[in-house]
Amino acid sequence: MADSSNAPLLQSRSSYGSTDKTSTRHDSIDSEAAGEIHPSRDVEDDVLPETSTIGRNLSWQSAYILVISRVVGSGIFATPGTIVQSVGSAGLSLSLWIVGAFIAACGLAVSLEFGCMLPRSGGDKVYLEFAYRRPRLLASTLFAMYAVLLGFTASNCIIFSKYALFALGLEATDVLSKSLAVGLLTFVCITHSVFPKAGVKIQDVLGWIKIGIIVFMILSGFYVVIFRPDTSTAPLTHQLAWEHLWEETSWNWGVIATSLFKVFYSFAGLDNAANVMNEVKQPVRTLRSVALTALGTACGLYMLVNIAYFLVVPIEEIRGSGELIAALFFERLFGEKFGRVVLPTAVALSSVGNVMVVAFAMARMKQEIARQGFLPYSSLLSSSRPFNSPMGGFIIHYIPSFLVMILPPSDSIYSLILDIDGYAAQLIGLAVAIGLVKLRFQRPDLKRPFKAWMPAVSIRIAMSCALIAAPFFRPPDYEGEVFYALYAVFSWVILVGGVGYWYLWTRAVPRWRGTRLQEETCVLEDGTTITKLRYS
Repeated sequence: MADSSNAPLLQSRSSYGSTDKTSTRHDSIDSEAAGEIHPSRDVEDDVLPETSTIGRNLSWQSAYILVISRVVGSGIFATPGTIVQSVGSAGLSLSLWIVGAFIAACGLAVSLEFGCMLPRSGGDKVYLEFAYRRPRLLASTLFAMYAVLLGFTASNCIIFSKYALFALGLEATDVLSKSLAVGLLTFVCITHSVFPKAGVKIQDVLGWIKIGIIVFMILSGFYVVIFRPDTSTAPLTHQLAWEHLWEETSWNWGVIATSLFKVFYSFAGLDNAANVMNEVKQPVRTLRSVALTALGTACGLYMLVNIAYFLVVPIEEIRGSGELIAALFFERLFGEKFGRVVLPTAVALSSVGNVMVVAFAMARMKQEIARQGFLPYSSLLSSSRPFNSPMGGFIIHYIPSFLVMILPPSDSIYSLILDIDGYAAQLIGLAVAIGLVKLRFQRPDLKRPFKAWMPAVSIRIAMSCALIAAPFFRPPDYEGEVFYALYAVFSWVILVGGVGYWYLWTRAVPRWRGTRLQEETCVLEDGTTITKLRYS
């Protein structure tokens, strides 16, 4: 019999709860699985990589598309114009994109330290559970409520339906728009659930098409400058000359802050690969390189497409059109008829790619929530059968997304739901950043393949605090009938309600029954390990 003392501390098998071969936690974090151990659901083992029953099928390219398609969405066709409209000049607009990229890098540093230290699927869920273990199950409960209730992909489905109908020359009636949006969501969830490999290939292709469209826009703008300076669409290079770069700039801090927030949101999703770490080949190395490459790509694309806009569209027209900047760009380059088809088609394709990568990642995260035992029928929702995919996670993801798309009677309610989601995400981001600082002092022994620069962490915390406080300052000239910070209030109500729900089922009910809440680790037939919660 082999001496067990000479065996690796933890070995793995191809099942959830298993770990990749490693002797000192991260020393061999990307090595192939070998041997078998009894699956563990202990929080402390989150420092060890875990291989999904689906297998590690995501290559570097697929992980990169998963991130860049999430970051660079349909907003690239509208956000630059709204920022110029707010701040007034090309100079300040470009400066804000640079500052926003730096702030996004600070936020990414937090996610990378956590993701490389805790290489498990689930992203923020895993980080919060590891950093905030007391009170028991509180962090897990609050994040589960946020992810299940507010984690949806409705917005880009609706954007797709409106632009697709416009490109086809059809009237975007309420019924037709919602039907097409629901159809896209259904197609994406079924494709990823029933044909998982085909789903990954489709989203990879759509991701490269999106990048190709943006590169085409950039090259078109520079083509006019270099080869067609004498045409009616002559390049407006004087707009980028220093003496004109800052003309009509608005130096109002409130306006600048709001615009900076828009830029910051444009970089959201750089940590998307962290939600699927159990399926990524060489997870730590891939996460680190993919996220940094995507950050550089997004920064470059945003800056160059802004410059292309300024080279083609007069600044006066941009100030007056706002989010229609891309429409003006295409019309001036290709004519009104061609431009009216190309732009909506590009936006529609971009939206489809975004929906696919968001649904792909969110389903994995929600499967992790189901594995924790919080949801009814957790065994069914956690399983990867019958198609070797997280179908249960897609079901959890589909329901709130479907309801959000069909139930709101007005755009104002839909916008309110999106604002609540965005605000709650900032609360999560703040908790994650503070948790990182907490672990630096409490657990200096942890292996950190990537270590965030502490000033960067401080900037991330400050940015989150600013975004959390901003809604409570009355906007200038506000004349709305509802409270301007209503979405922030609702977010806090959901948070407080989550604490109340946690207290009820983890404290009050056990005391009333005279029992204790116990956690049991179970292994499903497909090899997935789950936690079952019961009173005993």
